[in-house]
Amino acid sequence: MPEYQAPLRDIRFAMNELLDFESHYASLSGCEEVDFDIVNAILEEGSKFASQVLSPLNQVGDQQGCSLENGEVSTAAGFKEAYQQYVEGGWPSLAHGPEFGGQGLPESLAAVIAEMNGTANWAWGMYPALSHGAMATLEAHGTPEQQAMFLPSLIAGAWTGTMCLTEPHAGSDLGLLRTRAEPSGDGSYRITGTKIFISAGDHDMSDNIVHIVLARLPDAPAGVKGISLFLVPKFNIDGAGNLLKRNTLSCGALEHKMGIHGNATCVMNFDGARGYLIGEPGRGLNCMFTFMNNARLFVTQQGVCHAELAYQGAVSYARDRLQMRAAGGARAPEKTADPIIVHPDVRRMLLTQKAFAEGGRALTYLLAQQVDRAHRAADTADRVDAEKLLALLIPIAKGFMTEAGVEAASLGIQVYGGHGYISEWGMEQILRDARIAPIYEGTNGI
Repeated sequence: MPEYQAPLRDIRFAMNELLDFESHYASLSGCEEVDFDIVNAILEEGSKFASQVLSPLNQVGDQQGCSLENGEVSTAAGFKEAYQQYVEGGWPSLAHGPEFGGQGLPESLAAVIAEMNGTANWAWGMYPALSHGAMATLEAHGTPEQQAMFLPSLIAGAWTGTMCLTEPHAGSDLGLLRTRAEPSGDGSYRITGTKIFISAGDHDMSDNIVHIVLARLPDAPAGVKGISLFLVPKFNIDGAGNLLKRNTLSCGALEHKMGIHGNATCVMNFDGARGYLIGEPGRGLNCMFTFMNNARLFVTQQGVCHAELAYQGAVSYARDRLQMRAAGGARAPEKTADPIIVHPDVRRMLLTQKAFAEGGRALTYLLAQQVDRAHRAADTADRVDAEKLLALLIPIAKGFMTEAGVEAASLGIQVYGGHGYISEWGMEQILRDARIAPIYEGTNGI
């Protein structure tokens, strides 16, 4: 398996030389005093965590996967400990508001850290990424009471989050969903239904899991206008956020997947589970798009992550693998053959991977800057402009970069030749992990 090393030189080039992050931060409300010495220290520490903690677990997660026993999901060896180290480092709170325990740093800085984590170990990186989306949804649409109950523990990393959209008969067409929400008479709702393909739906890494669930109220019309959004915790809590008894929801099965084995992809059964309405009735899909856009930006980064990791593995192999002589004469006459990196077709494949990784990184950082602007620009018109630009570009970026990530991963196998097709080298895992990206968070054809 390629040993990931964060390309800090390339990352800093995109941040500083190409997109001028320092001036960008100075233009944001609450970020005027962001110290770039601190930013660089964060990048260094993030790089160490990704390369030293997460990268060694990448193949472990693929080989061991997750397990379901007696209704409880366990993650691969080392995943839980890595998450605890992540929490102790304060990483979950990086880009969230200080009023609930966050550090208040820009979203774009969190996106850089997400890229490092995702490249080192995509399956692991999905757990905190989904929590980040759940927090963003609560911050944008939750009531003050809901925010006070749930955000402190989510931001601290003690709890994690998911989104629950897909049902067995309703994938891209969410207007067909059947999960029901019945009023309980005390302001809460009883959620009943089955959701499938729920990434990080259950696991052993956090004390509680907050599910963001789409469901229908009893009087809801058919189609997407009848969908509402609910917050459904794994464990019920009191008004102060203390854990109570377990809610009536469970993981019914783990999906057996082509890739991302280290992430628990669950069938989630809600059996009258206690939930809380987020936003207005019938506006669930509108609220959920906060989560979806966050997730689509992360999946756009997935293409960058797989392109970068496949490139790192391929270029290292191409420098060492000796086969034939260069067309223009021996480059390493003291050896039995030249390294394959001298051959034009190998160089073509490596440069294609590198172009996808560096170009995709610049694109995702640009989009992350627009998220900053949408949240923190001093001028209202600037915020609206950023929202419009994101609405246009995120689906396009997601479509292109996820396809590019698959292509780059395939090229990585091709550079290795037959060895790339063998599991022990790890290159085929990158392709298996990458293949889901054009499908989830909105299939590319739509």
